[in-house]
Amino acid sequence: MKKIALLMSVLVALTLLTGCQKKEESKTAEVKVEKVKLVFTSWRTEDIERMNRINDEFTKANPNIEIDFQPVKDTEYDAQLRQSLAAGVGADIIFLRSYDSGYQIYKTESLMDLNSVLPELKEFPSAAVAAWATPEGESYGIPAAGVVHGIYYRKSIFEKYGLDVPATWDEFIAACDTLKAGGETVFAQGTKDNWMLYEVMYSGLGANFYGGEEARQALMNKEARFTDDNFVLALEKMKELQAYFPERYEGIDYVTMQQIFGTGNAAMFMGGSWEIGIFEDLGGLEDVGYFAPPLAKAGDTLQYCFHVDAGIAMNKNTKHMEEVKTYMKWLASSDYAQLYMNELPGFFSYTPGNYTLNNQLAKEMQSYVSDSVPTVRTVWEKLSADSPSGNELVGEAIQMMYAGTLTPAEAAKFVDDGLSWYY
Repeated sequence: MKKIALLMSVLVALTLLTGCQKKEESKTAEVKVEKVKLVFTSWRTEDIERMNRINDEFTKANPNIEIDFQPVKDTEYDAQLRQSLAAGVGADIIFLRSYDSGYQIYKTESLMDLNSVLPELKEFPSAAVAAWATPEGESYGIPAAGVVHGIYYRKSIFEKYGLDVPATWDEFIAACDTLKAGGETVFAQGTKDNWMLYEVMYSGLGANFYGGEEARQALMNKEARFTDDNFVLALEKMKELQAYFPERYEGIDYVTMQQIFGTGNAAMFMGGSWEIGIFEDLGGLEDVGYFAPPLAKAGDTLQYCFHVDAGIAMNKNTKHMEEVKTYMKWLASSDYAQLYMNELPGFFSYTPGNYTLNNQLAKEMQSYVSDSVPTVRTVWEKLSADSPSGNELVGEAIQMMYAGTLTPAEAAKFVDDGLSWYY
């Protein structure tokens, strides 16, 4: 009996030992499952916390994939992106500007063709898809976000002077005069960063005067020139606004503009929808309103700059191809689109689906679209494919116009002369 008891004890001990060994092997196996980190780059350094919250939702469903969002300063982004891709150390997932800016990156053979990777792109709006596609129709970027341009205003300041939201340019200027007479800082605008003068002011407010999408198409088709009366008229209207800029506006950069308005120290700010989150972080949105660019005259149809802003591409040379494909499919999904539009209000997704916008300002911005003729930034497509680019030229021309070195007509000629490579 003692021998049997001893044998049973040995068997139990062996069983326990085997069980422990299996648990240890299991733990070792679990440790060996490595988490893949994908680097996602963008030109929006202000989005880190919001994008991290969005990407956390992806990782919950895909625990083996971590997204490391590493944005680069906007003015340095394009050059750094080119350098990193050329050196073979570029990010796995890439924010890509629309039209020629993104296409130039594609032509370096650094980006993955997406037609076979994401067949769902066929369901996206064709005009948005075309902004990140080759002339032959090969997509290299997910149409991720569009933005609009208009005017933010302080509700309390407008109420103080009994001002209604202006619908026409004359009403707009009258409101500016009232605010200036009252000693208010009318606009938070500065001219140090000239891209704002072109991308937001001229392309946004000027479109109602130069003719919006129809005029833009005429420029691209070489049926019009920037020196034509309608484009000069838009410059003249931009010049009218100079009287309402703050003191020493020449030294005010983009970030300072946002701070001036965001902290309630100006009545209005001509900006883009992407700034909603910035103003929310600076001081809240309870006192912030928005209206679309004023019409040239009552009864006109709004020419609304709804710019195809950001596409998302994948690095052809990524070391984690399957994981990147998994993430890209999620980026093209309605789940991501809903998260994105609510975490970053003012960015509007092109992904097909029914969405609920939580942010009131974003809703107001979107409400103008149905009664407008949407367009994009004036010389962004084709006219900025070479150097000097139309984007650079218009920004420089308006900056010199505000500095008093060029008249509106001379500014238009400066742009037209610089675009000789196109015409």
